[in-house]
Amino acid sequence: MKNSVYKLQGKVQHYQWGGVQYLPQLLRVDNRDQRPFAEYWLGGHDNAPSSVQMEPAKKLNEHIAENPALLGSSVANRFGRLPYLFKVLDVKDMLSIQVHPSKKAAEEAFEKENQAGVPINAANRNYKDDNHKPELMVALGDFYLLHGFKTADQIRSTLSAVPELQSLLPHFENGDYKTLYSFCMEMGQAAVDTLLQPLLDRIIPAYKEKGLSKNDPDFWAARAALTFNEPGRIDKGIFSIYLLNLVYLKEGEAIFQDAGVLHAYLEGQNMEIMANSDNVLRGGLTPKHIDVPELMKHIRFDATIPQVIHGTKRGEYEEVYRSPAPDFELSRFSFQPGNSASLQAGTTEIFIVMKGSVQFNSEEENISLHKGESAVAFADAEVKIEAREEAVLFRASVPV
Repeated sequence: MKNSVYKLQGKVQHYQWGGVQYLPQLLRVDNRDQRPFAEYWLGGHDNAPSSVQMEPAKKLNEHIAENPALLGSSVANRFGRLPYLFKVLDVKDMLSIQVHPSKKAAEEAFEKENQAGVPINAANRNYKDDNHKPELMVALGDFYLLHGFKTADQIRSTLSAVPELQSLLPHFENGDYKTLYSFCMEMGQAAVDTLLQPLLDRIIPAYKEKGLSKNDPDFWAARAALTFNEPGRIDKGIFSIYLLNLVYLKEGEAIFQDAGVLHAYLEGQNMEIMANSDNVLRGGLTPKHIDVPELMKHIRFDATIPQVIHGTKRGEYEEVYRSPAPDFELSRFSFQPGNSASLQAGTTEIFIVMKGSVQFNSEEENISLHKGESAVAFADAEVKIEAREEAVLFRASVPV
């Protein structure tokens, strides 16, 4: 069987935090019911595999399982499956405060839940698979997120500057992140409400009057309260908004989230690539299951200095966003009309056009791709990409 290139159809995830316009417009689908379109998945995750548009159409995960050579020998031998999941996200409402487990921890905990007979789709299930989930995201416009704990000095400064949080300072003696975070996350609900209600009474009116900047944690704490609080229950995730780094990314800037780094996406659209996993341990800003003891096992309790990643040139039109993850590599092509680039797929590689249109030419197939459309090229496929107009496309691969 010749390895070639085919159109690929992804899967939309309708999580509540998603917007109602961005992804429907990108994918050119009707959304008259105003359903939230949160994520568009491109990959071989068993819960939502993409469809390879061949005759007959095949699920990408099954097609690779039947033909491991499509991955190329090095990726097939190392991972045994497509090791990444590629997504477009539209974050309208804040995502949960979350952390991802290491590979070893995920394998052990997934097996433990299997042995305990916890159904894979149970609401109280922590582990959906046996994989870690390092993530790399590239902003498609203005993007805000929380990313890792602030430095000890920054936390002291923040807690000192917010009158309602000054009582937390004694729990951060000697810069002990675990003691402080444990105190916040294990606090009884009545104590949470007593501590945070005066803060919310002060900042929510300012938020509603548009008196707060998005660079101020108060802005996001007020938004979180209005989004997630229920009568008699203030969300504990509000503590994390003050303890974690608030990061702003411009279009084209990227950031990497490794195992153990607490984070949350707050607002904007991005391209995201991660290990092929759906393992998330949550610490607030969500109506979903929160298992505090399990969460605490996986957090890195030290300062994170946010490292904004910029693309590195590879060839005339491609820039690569480097990360330490062995599971994936993300790059972006920027073309003017008439530009072309030739490449040989090192493994199963996925492309999505985010602007304009291009032609994919290979020995066996010629495919036109327009904005919002995707293609998959299998290992060793030789492809020439030609731009008919100004075009931007992203490429998901594996560093081989």
